[in-house]
Amino acid sequence: MNLYNELSYKCSKLVTNSYSTSFSLGVSLLHRDFVMPIHAIYGFVRFADEIVDSFHSNNKRELLDRFKKDTHDAILDKISLNPILHSFQDTVNKYQIDIELIDTFLKSMTMDLDKNKYDKEGYEKYILGSAEVVGLMCLKIFVEGDGKKYLELKADAMKLGSAFQKINFLRDLKADIHNLGRAYFPDFDLEKFNASTKRDIEADIQKDFDAGLAGIKKLPKKARLGVYLAYIYYISLFKKIKNTAPEKVMNSRIRISNSKKQLLFLQSYFKFKLNLIK
Repeated sequence: MNLYNELSYKCSKLVTNSYSTSFSLGVSLLHRDFVMPIHAIYGFVRFADEIVDSFHSNNKRELLDRFKKDTHDAILDKISLNPILHSFQDTVNKYQIDIELIDTFLKSMTMDLDKNKYDKEGYEKYILGSAEVVGLMCLKIFVEGDGKKYLELKADAMKLGSAFQKINFLRDLKADIHNLGRAYFPDFDLEKFNASTKRDIEADIQKDFDAGLAGIKKLPKKARLGVYLAYIYYISLFKKIKNTAPEKVMNSRIRISNSKKQLLFLQSYFKFKLNLIK
């Protein structure tokens, strides 16, 4: 069984490394106790996201329903022949991650099958499930059973997850609208996306980032550097988007180059070691 557990976590790590250079680098700066559990979280959410975003020639609803059932069965039985779900259930059971967080996430994935445009209520509900509760799953790992610390950091962790997701929405406007037919920002009108609308969205994101950074500073030291690096990546992407004209944001995917990511990696590491995180 130990060999299967190890193999399953390695599969989740492979998913992380294959899909996200940025996230992989951030995870590498976590304490070794947290590395594989966070890979397990990422593998789970990535597979669910792939179902609704990529498997266009398949019955997505049927696949997602099956994935939900398999997830619940894995957590209850404490085993799965799907290695991604096996490492996930092991992490969920070890760190006592609330099933409510998992179900809320999966509800947001279901929303991607049904909705093309969101009002304010739907947008907030989607953000909660697709991003905020994922931040809380990770926080459960970082506090290692300290319920008081979890409650102290809960709101800030949700805001950080929200900021990351909203940046993803801005970065992926073209693909979401033209390829998937989705507009996540509430009452979004493609024809009215101008400098003023963009500034309003950015002001909302900045508030989330401010709260998220405050929470990072209070994280246990074993988690702080890795989460801080993820924050630095996203704040850098945010700054680049802010300096990009609305029409270009609409028609291209803004990204940070790999060489820039490596520089940010080094800068974050030395700022952390010198206690210069501000």
